[in-house]
Amino acid sequence: MTDVLIAGAGPTGLALAAELAMAGVSVRVLERREGPGLPRPVGLQPRTAELLELRGLDPADQETEGPSGHFAGLPVALDHSVWHTRHPRVINRTQDDVEAMLAEHALKHGAVVERGHEITTVDVGADGVTVDGRRARWLVACDGAHSTVRRLLGVPFPGRTETYVATLAHIRLAAASELVPARAAHFSQVTRQANGYWSMLTPLGDGGHRFVFGSTTTQPGRDAPVSDTEVTEALTALYGAETRLGEVYGASRFNDATRQLERYRHGRVLFAGDAAHIHPPLGGQGLNLGVQDAMNLGWKLAATVRGTAPEGLLDTYHGERHPAAARVLRHTAAQRVFTAPNRGENVEALREIVVDLMRLPDANRYFSGLLSGLGLGYPGARRVPDLDLTTSDGPTRLSALLRGGRGLLLDLGDHPVPPGFTGQVDHVRAATSDDEYRGRLLLVRPDGYAVDPAELGRWFG
Repeated sequence: MTDVLIAGAGPTGLALAAELAMAGVSVRVLERREGPGLPRPVGLQPRTAELLELRGLDPADQETEGPSGHFAGLPVALDHSVWHTRHPRVINRTQDDVEAMLAEHALKHGAVVERGHEITTVDVGADGVTVDGRRARWLVACDGAHSTVRRLLGVPFPGRTETYVATLAHIRLAAASELVPARAAHFSQVTRQANGYWSMLTPLGDGGHRFVFGSTTTQPGRDAPVSDTEVTEALTALYGAETRLGEVYGASRFNDATRQLERYRHGRVLFAGDAAHIHPPLGGQGLNLGVQDAMNLGWKLAATVRGTAPEGLLDTYHGERHPAAARVLRHTAAQRVFTAPNRGENVEALREIVVDLMRLPDANRYFSGLLSGLGLGYPGARRVPDLDLTTSDGPTRLSALLRGGRGLLLDLGDHPVPPGFTGQVDHVRAATSDDEYRGRLLLVRPDGYAVDPAELGRWFG
């Protein structure tokens, strides 16, 4: 019997598989697709980049000099550096590239990925789950917004249906007018509205463009194929007849539906990523929210499988991540107000006031923390930056000490170990020049959040 089955080999499922496999849990991922996803550009938010680095993964192929993220496309750059991060910018990658990186990481640690498998039956018992005849102790649904597991189990997915359908196309241009942006820039500088269309057209640096567009008068079906004719008509309306389409090398639809499960755990089945929550793609949150779900759930489920989890540990997954996603659903709903194609004068007045607010340092820090994930904390758990440290073995960083996926008792002074310590986390003495942390005793969870060392037993048994 497999310890954990995971439905879906997207970024969420693969990140979770790696976390479980690192902890010695047997895990098998079932994926309907035969290969990786489309080369769809995605943005890794600073907190996601930090989490990947905690496991020794390189979140960026090269230094990124693009826009630093935005709130609702308002023309104010978000300053992530105030959060003491080594990743102060949104990192541009493609989804297939991120999936390949996470798949390699998961397979290296012993996870099994079975592609070309479409799930048809799920039976849940008191002590396990059967998926198409495969037995497992637990099942985690990471199979996206149209989750098959969620449908087969009849789990309600309450929320708001879409008000628009938009198109995302990856294109190459045969010719471009002066209206076409010459380089990647802040969201507010690559958006346009004209002749019944709205769009965002972003050069990708490889000769291609990401073309996001929609019509203010007609709505395509959510599953309707994207034709070259449709893309050409939108390009002409927005950027003039001088702008001509060369080719479309990938296209899909998306909408602004907003939904969230009431509970992330249903007996032996857990939900993560888009299977648990969906929202408009404003601010580039989707992939990031799912990977962060996985990093939160992985060590807790692994401890539960191994029988070392203290009582209630697994329930903290819902307790922490459900409010985190609800927060994203709220701020993407707020961004809808500012990005709607047909804004009235009241909304324009509100935009001006919010832009003025965002230029204030404290307000900018708030919005930056909201969009980047760096401002997220949990009750009794606070993000720790990637501190520079010196141990008896020489210079190192906090991220290097967490690469094994275990908790860490980090003594930055000269403290006795707390009662109940039996080696269930790594114990390291180190020095730091950081004034905020020098001399402290930190109990750091595998997902990079510090908790009270006196609560060692609560978190690690």
